[in-house]
Amino acid sequence: MLVTTTNTVEGRRIVEYKGLVAGEAVTGANVVRDLFAGVRDFFGGRSGAYEKVFRSSREAAIADMQASAAAMGANAVVGVDIDYEVVGARGSILMATACGTAVVLE
Repeated sequence: MLVTTTNTVEGRRIVEYKGLVAGEAVTGANVVRDLFAGVRDFFGGRSGAYEKVFRSSREAAIADMQASAAAMGANAVVGVDIDYEVVGARGSILMATACGTAVVLE
């Protein structure tokens, strides 16, 4: 299934709009990951553990959105937007949301 942030697909015509689709993924962080991220913050550099959490959350949200679009009979999702939010009492939960418009391309 084609997924794009643009509202059109070059060389392809949208023949039917199926509707809005969204996918969500909620991922919890753990104490060990927080500890190593804190060390990285202190000394500088990238936090591979958190990057992995962001990547897997984004991929899960997109897969969930694609499944919803497929269930509607779409073969593409256009205008995709991905948002992240930190939730929970201590900000230890990451929520990724992907949403777009399910369409049928010719």
